[in-house]
Amino acid sequence: MNKHTLAVLALAGVVGGCSTMENPVDYATYAEQPLVQQVRDGMTKDEVLTIGGPPSSEVQNTVTPGTCNNYILNEEGKEQPYYVTFDANGRVEGKGFMTCEQHQKNKRRL
Repeated sequence: MNKHTLAVLALAGVVGGCSTMENPVDYATYAEQPLVQQVRDGMTKDEVLTIGGPPSSEVQNTVTPGTCNNYILNEEGKEQPYYVTFDANGRVEGKGFMTCEQHQKNKRRL
């Protein structure tokens, strides 16, 4: 087998075995967005709201105590969901390129 075939098979194995994998193109496309660039684990909900403004929705976490904010990022006419999840103390514990609902569904699978 050549190197290209091996690389494709390895990537397919990683993608097929990991339902929480995010698209690296999303990060490259939206890397300059304030929520992506500035929000860090441990920040308060107020700090996130200062950076990103009000979310499009806020949902209760169903897997762990806390809440999750849904945002829609816009870049050159393209929209991308983005979540920021908070622990029971209102501190950022995660973020990524999917909705809160998708993130919670993935966490239940783990």
